[in-house]
Amino acid sequence: VSREQVQEQQRDKQTEKAQQEQLARNQMKPEPDTEFEEFVAASLGVELRIFGRDLFDNVPSTFAPLDRVQVTPDYILGPGYQLVIRGWGQVDINVHPVVDRSGAIFIPKVGAIHVAGVRYADLHDYLQAAIERTFKNFELDVTMGQLRSIQIFVVGQVRRPGSYTVSSLSSLVDALFVCGGPAKRGSMRRIELKRNGQTVTTFDLYDLLLNGDKSKDAKLLPGDVIYIPAVGPLVAIAGSVNNPAIYELKDITTLADVIHYAGGLATTAEGDHAVVERIDERRVRQEERFPLTPQGMAMGLRDGDIIRFPQITPKFENAITLRGNVARPGRYPWRVGMRVRDLIPSRESLVTRDYWQKKNELGVPPAQSPQPQAAAPRIGKAELKNQVKRLEAEINWEYAVVERFDLENLSSHLLPFNLAKAIAGDPSQNLPLEPGDVITIFSQADIQVPIGQQSKFVRLEGELPRAGVYEVQPGESLRHLVERVGGITPQAYLFGAELDRESTRAQQQRQIDEYVAALESSVAKTEAALSAHAISDPNQAALAQQRLDSQHRLADRLKDVKATGRIVLEIRPDATTTAAIPDLVLEDGDRLLVPYRPATVEVIGNVYTSGSFIYRPGTRVSDYLRLAGGPSREADKGHIFVIRANGATVAKPGWWALTGRSLEDMRVMPGDTVVVPQNFNPGAFLRG
Repeated sequence: VSREQVQEQQRDKQTEKAQQEQLARNQMKPEPDTEFEEFVAASLGVELRIFGRDLFDNVPSTFAPLDRVQVTPDYILGPGYQLVIRGWGQVDINVHPVVDRSGAIFIPKVGAIHVAGVRYADLHDYLQAAIERTFKNFELDVTMGQLRSIQIFVVGQVRRPGSYTVSSLSSLVDALFVCGGPAKRGSMRRIELKRNGQTVTTFDLYDLLLNGDKSKDAKLLPGDVIYIPAVGPLVAIAGSVNNPAIYELKDITTLADVIHYAGGLATTAEGDHAVVERIDERRVRQEERFPLTPQGMAMGLRDGDIIRFPQITPKFENAITLRGNVARPGRYPWRVGMRVRDLIPSRESLVTRDYWQKKNELGVPPAQSPQPQAAAPRIGKAELKNQVKRLEAEINWEYAVVERFDLENLSSHLLPFNLAKAIAGDPSQNLPLEPGDVITIFSQADIQVPIGQQSKFVRLEGELPRAGVYEVQPGESLRHLVERVGGITPQAYLFGAELDRESTRAQQQRQIDEYVAALESSVAKTEAALSAHAISDPNQAALAQQRLDSQHRLADRLKDVKATGRIVLEIRPDATTTAAIPDLVLEDGDRLLVPYRPATVEVIGNVYTSGSFIYRPGTRVSDYLRLAGGPSREADKGHIFVIRANGATVAKPGWWALTGRSLEDMRVMPGDTVVVPQNFNPGAFLRG
């Protein structure tokens, strides 16, 4: 490793250390808000920053060292600078001289040459001429070696005033980044560079920030002073501008100038005037209105002005809105004489996009291999194969409404109309439209129509000659529908018929959820009571905890219970004709399942042998209990109950108790289930 490389590595380390120290100085505590910032925040309700301050908030930590950038042609040589001089030909030169205090360098075989004050662009020719006095016929290469550091002073309203040691290639702007820039109370528009008591240049940071103009920047020399005076007149710009902030004025500033400072008006600006809050003679505040005309844009601003540019109102002058169950909801242009039919010309315009998308998905074949979730169809394989149902809620033809806003009394009015007649061209229903109207088209799911106007699909399954999905005719009941599709087969077991209804399922599920919530609340209260009153007997404490655990498990199991929505039809066990089917009003989505006549009776619970037993006419509950071995030792014989094939439950309390007969004497029917529950510990029950 040569000596020059070692020196270069040492210089890099020193430069990196100096940069880290400068960055550490820049990481200062945030400055408190100025009085004008607080004044603006109190007036506008929002805080505005001083324009350009964020330029010095976060100085990047990965900038190139200034001693490794290219030397500019106008760079002036002085004491302490190192040159790299190489020559070949009649003379062999390879030296790295340093300019001494007298401003000269020494070249062997040539002697001392004075170079202080020479521009870098003229250095090659200058040394060429000096060496030619001694040697001829040679080539010369001259570059800068190590650059010296210089000391400057930053004073005035600066974030960190003081003395700084910077690279000799540094400029005024470089020094501003080192010292953290002007303070909030310092000017960003009149930064002075002083040298030997004279002002070399006055730099305006707005030229750099707004126009990218750095022409007033100047190179620093040893002993230079950067002076930042107090801030000048300030104005605040808020509202619909691209860069709301607090700006410093310079000379005579007009409204057009500050709009340029703020990056112009935003797209949503109202564009015809600006509101100016002004302090009059430091005594009172006034509010003025500046029109955004050439005369208004030329009006001058004063110190302390707050300029607000209002936002345009979102009102549409000539638009109407169509929403609801339509193919293309949105805003449409209004024209004179426009009516509802002009907006909805045909019934096809009421078919929504969702309907067509769902219909198209019905024709998508099931995927043969796993597909990404985003690409998989939303309708499952089973639905693609066999589910017949309405893809979208049907239109409410009897009612649609126009909502109209009255600008005179600022109130809304509803104008209902018959949608079917309006599309047909009925003048009484084809209402004229006005700008700002909102037309809403409802579906039968949005507003429930009378039962006679609803279109209903009902699913018939089981022992019917023509099982399938049928549309219910107006006023048709369950019995009429079954008769219309061909009645029932000879194997039908009407007593076990099952009618499932979605509205009933939802109601049942709510009741289950409410019961589970009440049970959990009761268990929580019991736990709190046990915690407050400690049980001294360990056996009783263990029994109480076991009972609580059992109740917790019961609540957890009940959470998994899902309602079926089954309606008990109360058909007689010996019914064999459709006349026994109740004359029940149907709902959309109902499902009737008529099973074939089963041949067994189930016995479950605490018996010695649970299972299915062949049904024999005239048999009773006691007969099947005997076939199952009878109730076990843990059975609760007093609470045996029967779940009938029609979904009803028969327990001992009730008619059987009033007649004095035992439940075991009740005759059973095919498909019935005899349930023998478990007996609880009487002692534990009494203690609980």
